[in-house]
Amino acid sequence: MTVVFRLATAADYSEVQRITREAYLHAGHFAADHPYMSALDDVEHRAKHAEVWVAESSGAVVAAVTLTFAGQPYSEIAMENELEFRMLAVDPAVQGGGVGRALVRRVIEHAESLPNIRAISITSATFMERAHALYESLGFRRVPARDWYVPDEDVLLWVFRLELAVVELVDTAHDSAGG
Repeated sequence: MTVVFRLATAADYSEVQRITREAYLHAGHFAADHPYMSALDDVEHRAKHAEVWVAESSGAVVAAVTLTFAGQPYSEIAMENELEFRMLAVDPAVQGGGVGRALVRRVIEHAESLPNIRAISITSATFMERAHALYESLGFRRVPARDWYVPDEDVLLWVFRLELAVVELVDTAHDSAGG
């Protein structure tokens, strides 16, 4: 399956909403009336206050993810110099085909292209075992000291973090001049 990654447009919002809702419900993460579902459904709000990216295959949106940075409205855990991603969802019709893995890899590539970003962070509920396995297989490591509970709920959220390779640029013109 060939997958193209791009920023979501307003024309994608209803499909992003459908995919996100179905992915979370299909996995059994939340009931349809859970308060978090309204946050997942409000793609327009997310897109105004964060970056919503989609994965597209054969002209159809098949996955979505939200990217945010420290201090922004959708950031829950990002620290300075970290990209945080949230609300990763793959259409249940294509789950298991590598789209989620490809989307996280694309998030990593994007983060590596951003100036001053040194790491990527993600929060995941303790019951999201498939997600944990995916993140860990791509080099993310748990950071238990940053784990937190959802306010007013007894839901522990784990933090995973991936340190990015930092490339130091050397001023070779100055060095070659003997100086």
